[in-house]
Amino acid sequence: MNPHKHYTGLTSKQVEESRAKHGANILTPVKKDPWWKLYLEKFEDPIIRILLIAALLSLGISIIYYLKSHEFKEFAETIGIFCAILLATGVGFWFEMDANKKFDVLNQVNDDTPYKVIREGNVCQVPKKDIAVGDIVIMSTGEEIPADGKLLEAISLQIDESCLTGESVPACKSIMPIDCTTKTAYPCHSILKGTIVLDGHGIFEVTKVGDATEYGVVAEKSTEITGDVTPLNQQLDKLAKWIGVIGFGFALITFVARFLKGLFFEDVTFELGQLGLLGGVLIAAAIALIKVWLPIIYDGFELVGKEKKMPKRVEEGSWFLWIGIAALSFVVIAGIGRIFGVNPFLQDSWIPLETASHILTYFMVAVTIIVVAVPEGLPMSVTLSLALSMRKMLKSNNLVRKMHACETMGAATVICTDKTGTLTQNLMTVYKHDFFSSDGNLLSGNNTSDLIKEGISVNSTAYLDYADSNKVKPLGNPTEAALLMWLHKNGVNYLELREEAKVVEQLTFSCERKYMATMVESPLLKKRVLYVKGAPEIVFEECENVLYENGPRPTSETKKEIDSLLLNYQKQAMRTIGFAYEIIDDGKDRFVDGNLANHNLTFLGVVAISDPLREEVPNAVQVCLDAGIDIKIVTGDTRGTAMEIGRQIGILNENDSEECVISGYDFYKLNDDEAQSRVQDLKIICRARPVDKQRMVQMLKIGGAVVAVTGDGTNDAPALNYANVGLSMGSGTSVAKEASDITLIDDSFASITKAVLWGRTIFRNIQRFVIFQMTINVAALLIDFIGALFWQKLPLTVTQLLWINLIMDTFAAGALASLPADQKVMKDKPRDRNSFIINKEMGRFIFGIGFLFVVILLGMFIYFTYTDIFGGGEPGLSTKELTFFFTFFVMLQFWNMFNAKAFFSGKSAFSGLSKSVGFLIVAIVIFFGQILIVEFGGKVFRTEPLTLFEWIIIVGSTSLVLWIGEIMRLFAKLSTKK
Repeated sequence: MNPHKHYTGLTSKQVEESRAKHGANILTPVKKDPWWKLYLEKFEDPIIRILLIAALLSLGISIIYYLKSHEFKEFAETIGIFCAILLATGVGFWFEMDANKKFDVLNQVNDDTPYKVIREGNVCQVPKKDIAVGDIVIMSTGEEIPADGKLLEAISLQIDESCLTGESVPACKSIMPIDCTTKTAYPCHSILKGTIVLDGHGIFEVTKVGDATEYGVVAEKSTEITGDVTPLNQQLDKLAKWIGVIGFGFALITFVARFLKGLFFEDVTFELGQLGLLGGVLIAAAIALIKVWLPIIYDGFELVGKEKKMPKRVEEGSWFLWIGIAALSFVVIAGIGRIFGVNPFLQDSWIPLETASHILTYFMVAVTIIVVAVPEGLPMSVTLSLALSMRKMLKSNNLVRKMHACETMGAATVICTDKTGTLTQNLMTVYKHDFFSSDGNLLSGNNTSDLIKEGISVNSTAYLDYADSNKVKPLGNPTEAALLMWLHKNGVNYLELREEAKVVEQLTFSCERKYMATMVESPLLKKRVLYVKGAPEIVFEECENVLYENGPRPTSETKKEIDSLLLNYQKQAMRTIGFAYEIIDDGKDRFVDGNLANHNLTFLGVVAISDPLREEVPNAVQVCLDAGIDIKIVTGDTRGTAMEIGRQIGILNENDSEECVISGYDFYKLNDDEAQSRVQDLKIICRARPVDKQRMVQMLKIGGAVVAVTGDGTNDAPALNYANVGLSMGSGTSVAKEASDITLIDDSFASITKAVLWGRTIFRNIQRFVIFQMTINVAALLIDFIGALFWQKLPLTVTQLLWINLIMDTFAAGALASLPADQKVMKDKPRDRNSFIINKEMGRFIFGIGFLFVVILLGMFIYFTYTDIFGGGEPGLSTKELTFFFTFFVMLQFWNMFNAKAFFSGKSAFSGLSKSVGFLIVAIVIFFGQILIVEFGGKVFRTEPLTLFEWIIIVGSTSLVLWIGEIMRLFAKLSTKK
């Protein structure tokens, strides 16, 4: 082929004009948000938002208090809350940025690869990115097609289009569409960007470049925003609403009760004008904070099943608008008061400063209760669980790019997987051989074995890469490479046989002929031999005889036997290759007009080739099925091949009806209602196109499923993007990886089960932390609420709550988040994404233990109020007694952390403790941290040092929480065995 004699190609000016009109041959990079925007996205977490509001309120109060008293101690609470927010958001941001950097390294794309192009009548090389519409490109075996185009010349051209179609069988290409005898996803005369030349060579004219190519269109689909809410966020959002409503309710009751108590039961008198101005201030404050409390009220309506639409002005209006309305409201109220003789500019018109200080204190108490209600450690627990799991999943060959995907995999109810490369090895392998005269014994040394070895070696265009002696790689046509690998495994060096045999003439494989023929001077047989291989039915028809051990037999006598053999292999979805030969002893031509002629071929036998399953796949699929996860195959392969793979991995059985399998075309013809009704029961979609896979995902999600999708090709990208979790392959295309949430570095389906295991473990660990955190919050909330109503001194101060709610809980978040995975979770069914994160069992534990702690602690508080247990000289709440109370509270929660660790496991809290290093470290830090605070906290933490005997009493008595829990777990385990 001398292409430059037939084509002139583009001139330099035409290239510039084409590029100006159609653009460069590069895909528009996925638009990535700047780092600051990625960080701000962390504040979309519902609990972070509640915490942020509490922090801003606390900051406002701290500033007012400082202006009044010039003391900084109230800022400690505010700083603590902001630290919790920054830690929770910062850790998540850091880990995601780190994963994205690893992903960018993994997914580098080189646009500078040179290609042979004809320009101005000369063959030259230009970078892939510089190829323009109208260019004439010369392609050879092994090259990746740089752009879409129309074939001008093709010789034995076979293209791997699996990156777009998922079809593992190469597509035969021809310049005339009519020459195509098989139904394919794309026309036989079209060439597509991203596909690979497996065999032959050709010339094409570029028609589309960059984003306009089929590859580019699919890539664009893969970046559409779906707006999905993850299952965990959905459940945390509901928890956040409950926390907000309950916390706000308790805070409001506390403020109103203490305000009325001060107004009516303390020896203070107010004038009507003073009450009017005070009312004006309270009304203005309520208006200014309307974006805080009104959404909570509407959340309350939603939680009781009476959802109402939030006023648009509140939902979308800015804070400045409502602050302005609040100021205007106060001016109006003050103006009305001025009409009635109340001058707001006179000090006597206002309530006394001391009374105002009391009211501010009431408000601070109310905000403290909100802070107690909000679990500061929960965002940290979620973030740490996800972040730690990202690292552990990386060791399991799961590169997590988006943190939420760790947990969402645990909620998956359906996995839609492709076949090639995920379930199978993407490596064609000789499954069985039927050579009727030799049984395929290549080492026997007889004439037949020589014919087989030499025929496969010389009558082929594939190669083997021996660069790595531990892993020989096939190059070229996968079917031919499979035959060479078969020789290699049998100790035959195909390359020596090929080099020693002189090729006289050759017909390369074509889709029209469906066979390949090579005539050689055979050094093994010392004769000229014609070797033919191809589709068995075609090769068999060209033969006169079949070679058996006892000699040749006419093909007419053996046709039924051969047909039966081929049918058996077809039922197993195997590719079959037929082999024939002829020893040339005359001078007649065997090749006439591109076909065989004047021949007397003898049929040698058949080889069955398959893309074998990965060894670990059947077991991994069974693990998923046992976990209640449906597996669906979506592939571009034929119906027979897909069904056989379905049987081999265990998702298809004899009882399944024909309705379980559908072709992509038939699925496309279904309307949405029909597709919705069928998609749940479908197990296989064969001959699927990218839009079919994407539609299936959408239909499943509409039905309430949490869908994970695997894929390695550009054709998989839209579905990967629309899935709840997209799982790309490490060897896959850049477009597929960009659309995914997790990349399976080893391409193995077994890695998916590890992702599910870690996802479920994450959720279990988060639930354990919720148990621990909410038990603390219930106890602290009720104690401070009751204390605020009936005592002047709060049982727990703001700084003590800072330790309990921030430091201790944050450490506990790390302890419970780092618990190792338990295979037991893989026997559970997928959780309902609409269910509340706190189930009945957890609720009983939280409120049962929480109320028990409240009873014990309030009893202790009352006892301390009316006795002089530490010898202070008179009854009352001394600092020593309050220190004892505070430490007793903390140690109750300390031992309860061990109960939270054992929750769900059915095992002792000490089981697996040696493997829970993080948990042990945190437990030690909390214990000794409490000692340091008590011994050295002083006035900041309202503590006095305790004696060793007092410490022993506290630690020993509070440890009963753990021992009682151990006894209950033991009885539960014994009753289960019975």
